[in-house]
Parts: sequence; structure tokens; C-alpha cells
Amino acid sequence: MSTHGDHRTGEDDQHSSASRELLILYATETGTAQEAADRIARECRRVHFHCRVKSMDAYPPETLISERLVIFVVSTTGWGAEPRAMSSLWNMLLRSDLPNDLFEDMDFRVFSLGDTACEKFCWPAKNLSRRMQSLGGHEIGSRGEGDEQHRMAVDGALDPWMECLLEVLIQLYPLPHEQDNIPAGRPPPRVSLSNVVFDTSLNSDPLDEDTKFHTASVKCKRRITAEDWFRDVRHFEFSFEDDIKYNPGNVAVIHPSTVASEVDSFLVAMGWANVADDFFTVEHTISNFARPFTENCFPSSSIHTLSRFVPALEREKLDGFVSIEGADEMYDYCQRVKCTTWEVFSEFRSARIPREYVFDLFPSLRPREFLITSSIEAQIRSARYPSVVPNFISSPGNIPRIGLRKGFISLPTDPNTPVVCVGPGTGIAPMRAVIEQRIHEGHNNTTLYFGCRSAHKDQHYHTEWKFHAEEPKLRYRVACSRDGSEGVKRTYVQDLMKGDAQYIWTMLGQQRGILIISGSPNKMPTAAREAVRCAVERFGGRSNAEAVEYVAAMEREGRLIEECWS
Repeated sequence: MSTHGDHRTGEDDQHSSASRELLILYATETGTAQEAADRIARECRRVHFHCRVKSMDAYPPETLISERLVIFVVSTTGWGAEPRAMSSLWNMLLRSDLPNDLFEDMDFRVFSLGDTACEKFCWPAKNLSRRMQSLGGHEIGSRGEGDEQHRMAVDGALDPWMECLLEVLIQLYPLPHEQDNIPAGRPPPRVSLSNVVFDTSLNSDPLDEDTKFHTASVKCKRRITAEDWFRDVRHFEFSFEDDIKYNPGNVAVIHPSTVASEVDSFLVAMGWANVADDFFTVEHTISNFARPFTENCFPSSSIHTLSRFVPALEREKLDGFVSIEGADEMYDYCQRVKCTTWEVFSEFRSARIPREYVFDLFPSLRPREFLITSSIEAQIRSARYPSVVPNFISSPGNIPRIGLRKGFISLPTDPNTPVVCVGPGTGIAPMRAVIEQRIHEGHNNTTLYFGCRSAHKDQHYHTEWKFHAEEPKLRYRVACSRDGSEGVKRTYVQDLMKGDAQYIWTMLGQQRGILIISGSPNKMPTAAREAVRCAVERFGGRSNAEAVEYVAAMEREGRLIEECWS
């Protein structure tokens, strides 16, 4: 880590006169890194920086060399992999022909998001930090590491990290002489608004003109968990006007919509009902809120900003939420209860938000990503495209626009290569696509380890698996963790794998098969890897260290693939 004094001697005057331009690049899968990037931008505007906030996949990598001050905000996916949005930039940075002084004129800092339950905690951000330094970049302060396991989640590390960031930035880029301290109160808004006369050309939805999205109609929507089960998981099938193509493991990207009645209630609560249909232009905007607001659930990150728009009494309650002592109450309020935006403003009735602060306080409507559960080749005659998703509520009569993105899964080209799938819960989604594809191609060397709570409540697609197993085109192993007698140890997918250790070694060791793990990124992926390690050590004749390295080598060779999400 470098400091200003270490590498910029004699350049104070240059910093003082330089334009206060700050680029914040984020890479996210679920939107958490984007929220963190927006919060960092709000705080940096308080010390008069002009902030640009960009997703890494929307930023031309070749222009990075022209930047002088950059903050990277990077989440972690699966088993320590970088988010898909980071891939293009990261591949450019890994080029061997780059000079080691490429970024000698750049100051940068990194904030990472991860989960200490994963062994490779914040791995992509650590690699990015090291690579930027090796190319001459100057890291102006320690890397931040937000942990989902912290009482305050990512905010537990983000808040103190931002305080240090502002102090460093003021040292590098001093405030005007009349301001000795960081300005208190609300930061300046990120946009300015100007009323305009009615113009029909302004009435189009940018999503309708995006060629990466396709118009779809819902052909089927059915519940695949029992009616009396606590979790409502649905199977959707869509038909498309366009001739679309996708592969097993690809992702369906769906933009949600807000129910009109909730929007109307919110406009009334905010006192905006009479101006809701007025047209206005947005200036000095950033590039990532084409569909501006608002998420149904009010995010905890917006509590910080809301506290600046309420009287002292209500501000005290909100400030209590964002303190470490109020972490549990904050979690209950924003996550467990999932208060909607309208409910929050119904409680804090005195809050009045100026229009120009809309984009600071309300999060953008982020697209939802759902792993596709079908093989297009197997479904082509019926033109059905199913996917497993939690119940998604949209406006009545809504015709969704759906985009397609490449996932992490790739299948072997050699038909003799076995595939072992581990997909408990809704992790079954991409596994169904993989299994359909392999059965369609005539392969019968596929194994599925599925886990659920109850064989009769949430064993997704069990009739399909049993049918394929009887043919036999699939080896199906299921662990129903809550069906055992009280007091009996619960059985999970990793327990089945340990019991099948010799079979696991035959498929993945002797026949050099591929292991695909999908589902929650908590303990399951680690336990599945451990089951493979035990099989390698026990039946492959390796030592413990050699077995650990064997599993690591599988990942490097692309024979161990994870598609995990929170």
C-alpha cells in the first residue's frame, strides 16, 4: 500500500489545481456492490468530487489508462470468482504485454464485498489490488473488506472505510481554503432537473428499444412446492417472438415493474401526485439508472440519506438504526420485515424529499437474474423455456422483456466425460438444463445429487428425475434433511457424496469427470468440495495435501464449476 507522501513528492500543487474527477467502477451480481458504489459517490460529493459511477461491463477497459483517481467496488461470486461484469476489464489487466508503469499516474483504492463463510473471502478484489499495484498504480489506503456475516453486514466495514477514504482524499486534493472540515449535512444531489414542455419522443421506455432484450409472453406459471409449504417456488415457461438461443447454465435477465397502485400511494405520501405526469430533463446523470426507481423494499443503505431529510426527533431514530448498537433493529426493519418504500415514508411522515434527490435516496430498479432450467435443443419442438424462480409478482397484464446472459457453466465436448451435478434447493435450476441437454444428446453418465427438506413438499421435479433414473439415463441421489426421525442426524447432499466416495473417485478421478455445484454459497459448496477431497484421499491414494491440491487443480482445469448466489 502506498501513501501520498511516498510517491507524489512535489506534486501537491498539481493535486490542488487538478479537476476533482473521481471514477467509481463496480462489479456486482446481486446489486450490493452497486449500492455500495452509490453510497461512496454520495459521500465523495460532500468533499466536492465530481463522481462517475459505472458498472465495469459498461466501461471501455482501454480508457482506464487515462484515469487519475479510481475506486473499485468488487463483489465475490461462487467460490471466490469475480463477477461476470468484471471479466472484460480483468482479462485486459491480465495481459502479459502490459508495462509495469502503465498506471503510474493513477491513485486507486478498493472496497470488496464477500462472505467469510467462503474460503476465498473477497478474492477478486485482493487479486485486483495486487495487479493494479504491479502495473504501477498507487493504492491510497488499505483495502476495505465488507463481510455479509458482520452484524451490520457490508456496512460494518464500509462506514469506517469511507471515513478514512475522505480523509485521504482531502489530503491529496485539499478542500477550498474557506472549508477546513468535511461539510456536514446532506451531500449535493447527483442530478439537476429542469421542467420541459410535453414531448411524445420522451414517452418511450429505454428497455423497449434495447436489442439485448426480447419480448416474451408467459405460457405457464405453476407452483412446484406443496401448497402448505412455507416457501413458494414457481416454474415459469415463456414463449418469444424472436428466435433466441441459449445454452445450459445461461441466465434469464428480467426487469421488474412496480404495481401502479403502490406508485400512486407513494406519490400521494410524498406530495408529488399533482406533478407526477410533468416532463423534466435530468442533467449530470450517471449511466446506470435508465429505469430509475424504485425497489419495493427500502434498502438499508438509503437510511443514511433519509436521516438528512427529517426533523431532529426522527433523525435520532434513524441514526440509531445505522449505529452498531442498532444493527439488529436495522436488519429487522429493512430485511426481515422488508418494509416497502411507501411504508417507510408512512412512518416518517415529515420527510419531504426534493425531486433532485430522488436518484440519491431511491435505488434503481435492478434487473433480476434467473438461471434457466431448460435445454433449448430438448425443448425446441414445444418452444418452451422454463425457469425456476421464487414467486415474482408483476403488474397484471405485464409482458416481460427478457435478456439472456452467459453463465459460468460449460459442458464437456467428449461424450464419455461424466458430469456430477450437486444442486440442492433452487440450485436445481441450471442442473435441469444440463441434464436435459445431456439426455437429449444420448449421454447416460450424468449424476444428480439433490437436497431438500421434505420428499413430499419441496423435492423439485422429482417425477422427472425418477423417470430418467428408471430408463436409466440418470443416477439420482436425494437427501431429504427434515424427513428423518427426531433426534436422528440430518442428511445433506455432502453426506450422500461421502457415502458414495468410491463412485465419486471413479467419476471425477479415474474418468476425469466434471463437477458442477449450484445453489447457496454458504456451507454447501465447501462441504461438497470436502466430500470430493475425502474421496480422492481415500480411494485415489493421495495424502491430505495432495487431495486438496487435486481439488484445486480440478477448478483450474475447468472440471469444478460453481454457480452459487445469495
